[in-house]
Amino acid sequence: MALASAFQIPYREARTGFWGEQTSTLNWCEEDYNISYYCAEVVNTLTNLVFMYLGFKGLHNVIKYAHSKVFILVFLGYIVVGLGSMAFHTTLKYEMQLADELPMIYTICIMAYIAFGTNKSPVVKGLLAVFLLGLAIFITVYYLYAKNPVFHQAAYGLLTASTIFRGFYVLEGVLRPALKKRNPATCDQHMKEMWKLALTGIFMFLGGFLIWNIDNVFCHHITQTKQKVLLPWAIIFEGHGWWHILTGLAYHMILWRLWSNSCLEGKEDEFMLDWKPLHTIPQVVPRTKSTAHLKTQ
Repeated sequence: MALASAFQIPYREARTGFWGEQTSTLNWCEEDYNISYYCAEVVNTLTNLVFMYLGFKGLHNVIKYAHSKVFILVFLGYIVVGLGSMAFHTTLKYEMQLADELPMIYTICIMAYIAFGTNKSPVVKGLLAVFLLGLAIFITVYYLYAKNPVFHQAAYGLLTASTIFRGFYVLEGVLRPALKKRNPATCDQHMKEMWKLALTGIFMFLGGFLIWNIDNVFCHHITQTKQKVLLPWAIIFEGHGWWHILTGLAYHMILWRLWSNSCLEGKEDEFMLDWKPLHTIPQVVPRTKSTAHLKTQ
């Protein structure tokens, strides 16, 4: 404790900032301009680098390994969400809040298209695309009119939940029977990988959601604690920053969809899931001669 107190840096006394007064409809528990004159919420801004790193990593892998092109849109959306969130937390301006929140809706709509379009005819996929585009436009227009963050949160939550549960159905109702018929020796291994990947992403997302709510509900008490411990130790109490990190790592759910899509296309002998849970970031990579034996384990 003595060592910790010896390395304490006080917050800025002034709370004025480069970007002027807040115009966003939301603000978070990190005190405005308490670290930098040029950035309203430094921790909440920098933790979005998780989205940037994982988004570019995923985009690189999709292009390099020629995965389904729709995942290019998913990872581009992921990067745009990160950029928008950085702009929002840096400025606390309403326009930048929209740059954070609306891409979340558009990206999950793309994920919903992948999930609900599995094994559907081109006509059904076309109708699904039109429906989701219309839904995204409706959410955008209504949100611009109502300016109610709860509406956005509810819309995003419902879209995410429906996409996840549809993914569960595809796993057990479509993929497992196909793998059993095509590759019975490796079916259980692939299904185990996918469930582990999906649940890891879901629990990370839910963990971030829990911390986000704790940060909102107990903000006053958390702020008092941060003012006592000061910097840099107070950073660990920035709950919204942890929300960014954990929802960023829910990237596992995108890789779940990518890996299951590869298997649905019958490519489980060409590709493999390269992942050590809680140690490495998952990626779907081509099998090599040195890894070919894994498909029969």
